[in-house]
Amino acid sequence: MKALGLGTLAGVTGGCDALGSTFGRMFAIPARDTTYFTPNSKFYVVNYADGAVSMSRDLNIEQWKLHVKGAVNTPMSLGWRDILNRDSHDQVSTLMCIDTLPGGDSMGNATWRGISLKTLLEDAGADEETARDVVFRGIDGYDDSIPFTRAMQDDVILAFLMNGEKLPKEHGFPIRLIVPGLYGIKNVKWIVEIEVYPGDYLGYWQRKGWTDDGTIKIFSRIDSPGHYQTLRGAEQKFRGIAFGGPNSIRKVELSFDAGRTWNECEIEKPMSPYSWVIWNYTWKLPQRGKFQTVVRATDTKGQLQIAEIVRPQPAGASGLHTIIADVEQI
Repeated sequence: MKALGLGTLAGVTGGCDALGSTFGRMFAIPARDTTYFTPNSKFYVVNYADGAVSMSRDLNIEQWKLHVKGAVNTPMSLGWRDILNRDSHDQVSTLMCIDTLPGGDSMGNATWRGISLKTLLEDAGADEETARDVVFRGIDGYDDSIPFTRAMQDDVILAFLMNGEKLPKEHGFPIRLIVPGLYGIKNVKWIVEIEVYPGDYLGYWQRKGWTDDGTIKIFSRIDSPGHYQTLRGAEQKFRGIAFGGPNSIRKVELSFDAGRTWNECEIEKPMSPYSWVIWNYTWKLPQRGKFQTVVRATDTKGQLQIAEIVRPQPAGASGLHTIIADVEQI
């Protein structure tokens, strides 16, 4: 994520995510559709600079180059066709903005096709003895880094396709970084330079006090029914998503009494360990009333989602998504 007014908006709307938790709002909020893949046209977009997309739009792809430099034995300069001629593979991964509040929308799941960053750095002869970080610089002037040890893992790719289509300009055409489990600030777009760096490199948002780690916190969300939606009939299906960041999700639970008791949900099998999961729960409606409904998730390492409400800055928000289930009649 490269946010428009991130520091200013964080305390007001959550920056890139203005919806956030619905609990405490007395008006109805409609249910959301829950789909495993997010269409490119609906995938969240947040940029560091207003003119970033224009820069990509004006790019001459035949003149574009990706430079690999720094602590490498063989600096490289690759054109668009050089990238396409390298071995590539598909990977399903969820991206999430660091400003996403409990219940927020600034996240999406897609199939990305790209080349292995590890293989590219090996071909450039990256110096493992001196390398500490790998820095990525975009055509818009944005920069960030990930540890060299993380860069050399097989799941880190430089993507040029998104859901089977050429990477859209607003999502980083011609090439962007995909690092599963790290917030969007680390997934640099419009990359023109990769530097193997011998020190601890602080990127744009880190220089402004944001996290350099960027690990996504466990997240879960109730998509349907909506907040204060009137419920009728004998049963109601609850549905939503959960995401474990660096780990997949093992368990999702719903509470209808503000967290005093919990009910385990069914989880649809994901296509990737790097993606969100879809969960479902069928609730037999009780007597009339308003029920404070909360969701929480546990990842595959047994770590429970953090209930404490924490603002996004500097390392990502936490807190449980809560809605009011309004049972009118059974």
